[in-house]
Amino acid sequence: MTLERLPYALSVCKLSGAGDLSRPYSFLFAARTDTELSLVCRTEEVPAGTIAWEDGWRAFRIAGTLDFSLVGILSRITGLLADGGIGLFAVSTYDTDYVLVRDADFARAADALSAAGYAVV
Repeated sequence: MTLERLPYALSVCKLSGAGDLSRPYSFLFAARTDTELSLVCRTEEVPAGTIAWEDGWRAFRIAGTLDFSLVGILSRITGLLADGGIGLFAVSTYDTDYVLVRDADFARAADALSAAGYAVV
């Protein structure tokens, strides 16, 4: 399985309201629940109305489209990183999954995933 390194820094944010989510973002994952509105975006694109955020994240994308019947893909990746003491933040889209790790752990995470047989490109 191939994991793609995304080439930019990301931030994980909490917003007080929808704010400026209608503008064009080059990368945006947003989630609204009954208690919060969170998003992941490029660090230079953190929107107005952000009340809390964490900078310093990088991401791996599982290449290709994952069928919903596939089982254990994210579990295996997160287990490998947990075994290496690497914390993560995972997000999923209709097509695939993204695994975010702290920038300071990014190279170590890539090495652990490569050693486990993943092609990290």
